Amino acid sequence: MQRRDFLLSLAASTAILACPAIASKTLLKRPIPSSGEQIPSVGMGTWITFDVGTKKSIIDDRTEVLKHFFANGGGMIDSSPMYGTAQTVLGKCFQQLEPPKSLFSATKVWTPGKWLGIQQMEASEELWGLNSFDLMQVHNLVDWKTHLKTLREWKESKRIRYLGITTSHGRRHRELIKIMQTEPLDFVQFTYNINHTEAKKELLPLAVDKGIAVIINRPFDGGNLFKKIENEPLPDWAKEFDCHNWAQYFLKFILSHPAVTVAIPATSRADHMDENMGALTGLLPDAAMRKRMLLHYQSI
Repeated sequence: MQRRDFLLSLAASTAILACPAIASKTLLKRPIPSSGEQIPSVGMGTWITFDVGTKKSIIDDRTEVLKHFFANGGGMIDSSPMYGTAQTVLGKCFQQLEPPKSLFSATKVWTPGKWLGIQQMEASEELWGLNSFDLMQVHNLVDWKTHLKTLREWKESKRIRYLGITTSHGRRHRELIKIMQTEPLDFVQFTYNINHTEAKKELLPLAVDKGIAVIINRPFDGGNLFKKIENEPLPDWAKEFDCHNWAQYFLKFILSHPAVTVAIPATSRADHMDENMGALTGLLPDAAMRKRMLLHYQSI
């Protein structure tokens, strides 16, 4: 997809949510620049929340969370071998709830060496119960040169559809920027939230310039955002952009940046999943409102 076409598509998808007449009926989707495929802009992470062992009652609870995710229009589920039993739990949930066609499966390779990387990725396929993944990412830049070569071979043979690279550490941003500047990537994943906005300076503009889809991890700053506003009421003016709870406040702050493709909040509760997925509908804040949101949060 040409960069110009991607930007036009992105502008169109954002404009739809600025139209009150249809906003309530439209799910926010953003295009993957390398293909033009549109995916829902709120996905689901599995760090900690799905690393819970395989007791039947826990699997039942997490299956219910997945039901609410898909019922609300969810697509991308992101995991990693780093996340303990998370991939095993996902697989067991999928035995109870057959994944719908809307599933966009994303996981990572997190080990040094080509052979170990291949073994790990094949193990992930088995754990999820899938024949292939939509997206395979190099986790936290571990042996990235080796793994990107393998991922290109897998993409060429249609074993995966997209490839990417991730980091959740701000100290690795300089290295990530160099990789984005020199390597052909479909996706990049990093942290961006109302408490950590460093990515807007270089990473987000560079992703647009290079035509790379952006996954935002830790959108709630590992839960720290909720701790700060625990006893604070949602400001009345949040209704101006169809925001009904703090989860949507934090997610819409992220999603209103046009470079963001999808944010992947994690939760272990079905009711919280409903709140998260509500950020897919309604208006998004404009630049002036984003500034107001940031100043309000900082004042608490």
